[in-house]
Formats: sequence, structure tokens, C-alpha cells
Amino acid sequence: MANAPSAASESNAAPKKKRSPPLWLIITIAVVVLGAGAGGFMLLHARATARAPGARKPPSGPPHYLALKPFVVNFRSGQTARYLQVTLQVMSRDPATITLLKQNDPVVRNDLLLLLSDQRYATLDTEAGKQRLRAAVLAAVRKVVSAAGGHASHVDAIYFTSFVMQ
Repeated sequence: MANAPSAASESNAAPKKKRSPPLWLIITIAVVVLGAGAGGFMLLHARATARAPGARKPPSGPPHYLALKPFVVNFRSGQTARYLQVTLQVMSRDPATITLLKQNDPVVRNDLLLLLSDQRYATLDTEAGKQRLRAAVLAAVRKVVSAAGGHASHVDAIYFTSFVMQ
């Protein structure tokens, strides 16, 4: 009976395991699959939005300018009443946007008068303050265009053609 394998030695023998692929290989395959899926989604999404009936290319061509009537507002600087007179022009490459602005002139003037009268003399006395005001005016005009059913992105720029503080 010495030659017979014992039950204890059979249970100690380790069963053979299947080899699994290395972890780096699994991660690499997952990244490639996810990247391909995301790229395919982006490509299909871009094609779908390009074909959408409401999607339009931004207008190109010569710039069109709309000169707004001068704005005169008063604002406080400490205890002194100050006046600001601003003349500005709106630039767009889309003639329809210029027409839309003309049709909504009272709304544009109202919003800009409120914006201009809320300024501080010390802020507007600097170049950076004037640039911030120009950006705020552009945002206000774009908001009016958007509310009127136009494309806000078609308002390209605002230019001060006169800027007098007194």
C-alpha cells in the first residue's frame, strides 16, 4: 500500500488555472473601444447638426454697420453729478440682423440706457473699464437680437464712435 497515492496528497495538488490576459491589455482594449465609440458619436452628431434645417452658417461677406443715436446719461461720482455721452455702432455681416436691430430700436435703446446709467466714473476713466463696457453693450445687444428671434452670434462687434465724460 505504500505505492498507492494517498488521499491527502491528491487534495494538495493544485488544480490548473486558465491564464487570463494581462490587465494592461484589457485596459488598452477598453480605451480603444470607448475612444472609437466617442469618435463615432461626435462624427454622427456633427453630420446631424449640419443637416438640421434650422442650422445656418455664420454670415460672411462685407460688414454692415448700424449707427445708433447718441446716448446721454447721468451718473454719480461721489457727490458730483456726471454726464456720459456715447455714440456707438453695431457691426454685423448679416443684413437681416441689422434690419432686426432697426425694428427693435426702442428695446435696444432702453436696455443700453439702463446699462450706461449704471456705470461708475472711476471705472470708465480707464481703458479696461471702457473695454468691459463695450463687452457688456455687445452682450445686451445680442440679448435683444436673440429675444427678437434673431441669431445673437450674428452681432459681431460694438464700436464706440464718440465717448465723452463730463
